[in-house]
Formats: sequence, C-alpha cells, structure tokens
Amino acid sequence: MKQDSDLRNNLKSIRTRLGMSQQDLANIANVTRQTISGVESGQYAPSVAITLRLAKALGCQVEDLFWLERDLPEIEAVLAKPIPNGQQLRVSMARVGGQWIAYPLIGKDAFRQEMIPADGEGETCTGTNKIRVRLLDDNLDTLHNTVVIAGCAPVISLWARATERWHPQLRVQYNFANSMAALHSLCRGEAHIAGMHLYDPETGEYNTPFVRDVLAGREAVLITLGVWEEGLLLKSGNPMGIRTVTDLVAGRATIVNREIGSGSRMLLEQTLQKEQIPFNAVQGFDNILKNHQDVAQAVVRGIADAGMSTSSVATAFGLGFIPLKQSRYDLVILKEYLEEAPVQQLLSTLGHRMVHSQFEILGGYDISKIGEVVATV
Repeated sequence: MKQDSDLRNNLKSIRTRLGMSQQDLANIANVTRQTISGVESGQYAPSVAITLRLAKALGCQVEDLFWLERDLPEIEAVLAKPIPNGQQLRVSMARVGGQWIAYPLIGKDAFRQEMIPADGEGETCTGTNKIRVRLLDDNLDTLHNTVVIAGCAPVISLWARATERWHPQLRVQYNFANSMAALHSLCRGEAHIAGMHLYDPETGEYNTPFVRDVLAGREAVLITLGVWEEGLLLKSGNPMGIRTVTDLVAGRATIVNREIGSGSRMLLEQTLQKEQIPFNAVQGFDNILKNHQDVAQAVVRGIADAGMSTSSVATAFGLGFIPLKQSRYDLVILKEYLEEAPVQQLLSTLGHRMVHSQFEILGGYDISKIGEVVATV
C-alpha cells in the first residue's frame, strides 16, 4: 500500500540504535527486507498486522514508531509580557484563571534557573567523600529511573523535558559542565552521559581523541546530538563592525572568555592561533565566565563587546552573531550503561518528533544525523 501522506515513522532511527540491519528486523518481524526499506523511506504504509509485528520486534509501542502529521490546533493566548509586533516567539503555555497565558522564552526566560527540589538531606563527614542521606520521600522508583547527563548544551534541557513528557516515569537530571569536565564526570561515575564538542586539529576529529585519552581503555560509544554553529556573540546591530577575530584586536573590543576545558574556549584559542594572534592581544581574554547564558548576559549588559557561544544562544538573547565553525556535539555513554532501561528510554526519544520540533524551532542546529553512533572506543 502506498504511504499515507500524513503518516510518519522513525523506524530507521530505532532500528539502527538497537544495532539491527534491515534484514535482521525483517527476519524477526517475519516480513521481507523490501518491506522494511519501503516503510522507512515512506513509500509503503504497513498493515495493522505488520505494524504490530514491527513494534513487538523492536520492543516498543506502535505509537513510538508511527504517528499522523496533522495540522496542530491554534490557541489564542495573552502574552505575559509586552513584545514588539511581528517578532517570532518561542513560548511556554499555561491555563490561568480561565484563560491561556503565553510566556515568551526570550533571554534568561529561555533557561531554567529555578531552585531544584531535593530528594534527600545529609551531613558531610570530615576526611571522607561519603555521606548518609535521609530521603525526603519513599519514591525510590524515581531515583532508579533517573538518567544523569553532564554537558553544556542548552538543548539538553529541551531534550530532557520532552523525554519526561513522553516517558512520565523517567527523570532526567542535567548537570551543567564544560566538555572536559563532563567527560571526567563520566569517568568518575558521576553521570551516565557526557556531552562534548571538542575539535582536535591534529586528527581532524571531534571528541573521539579526547574520549580515548580520558577514558583510558574503558569502552564507550559516541552518539551525535547535533551540529551547532559556534562563533562570536555581538551587541545587537554589531555597532563595532566586527567580522573576524582580527577585528576584535583592531577595534580594541573587550571579550569575555570561557574556562579551560570548554569547547568554546578551545575554538577561540584555535582560531586565534590560526590567525597568529597572541592570546594576550585580545582584551578580556582572561575574563572567565562559566556558561553560555552568562556570556550572553555580559554582552547584553555592555560588560563586554563580544563573547564565544552559539547561534541559538544569540537568537534567544537578541544578539548579533558571527559564525566561526560548525561543531559536532556528541553524547558519550559508557557501554556498561547502554543496556539500562532508563538510558535506553532516553536515547529512544532522539528520533522522536517532539524532540526534533524543539530543536528545529530553536534554530542554529543541524539535527539530520541526530541519534547516529559516530564512534566506539
């Protein structure tokens, strides 16, 4: 049967994530390889029987594999704050007092900065790194179903929230850390997943050389989250006319930098070295901030003329942006964690339309390879 134009599927992403070929899946589901190929390419709409066989073979629900792409409903809402007419907005929604309220996700409002509820309390002991914790409730299932991610990409929180909506029993804890700090956190057993975006100019590879070095023989896989645009955040309208890092020095512009171990700092250093510009020639090179939001805020407030971050952060804060490089952001996962059910549930959503929609509307990300295993170490 020819594919329904409204029918969508993520059969390929789930199949490949499980390490199955088209023939492997065909054998388990008792269909032909051509059937699998036709469904994945959108040329064939499977029958109910085949749909059920595919879901059973992949260990998921039919709704995880197939959905109808219909026109989404529109809701009239009241803006929680005044916004100039004609501006495209990302918003969150709530029903308050009998009416819909739209909260613009702009600037600091685009990021989670509220206090995080505690699961328990304890007291540290001198001379040891152990602590005895008294839980504040008896919901151990929540603790067992928590996946911890260390990383610096703001989109991780979008992915986490979308996943928790799709799997209500799953909790994702996102710990902010630069690329090297995240990798060391993974190595120390403090996280299931580390996010990183480091480029090695000697090998021309992203992330893999650093993973091999830090993990020192431990087995892991690298899965792509996306490719993002990194570069210079500038004041809106770019009043200083900055186009390159050379212009930073020529215009005596002041920057804010990131800490050692961050991908943004490494990109700035590599770019300066390529242009043969000494680090100390850039005003503010040693002014260190610890995350993308703080860098953006420094430029917004006039503390600095420029800073290193991403295109999506520039858009969220209404800043100018000069792209310097497209960098691949990977998720590093120890193989010993891959078979854990919460981790599998989280990774399964990388192919889901809800996650893709959040990334696409944010902008600045190429997610055409999202969920692909790019390396094993």
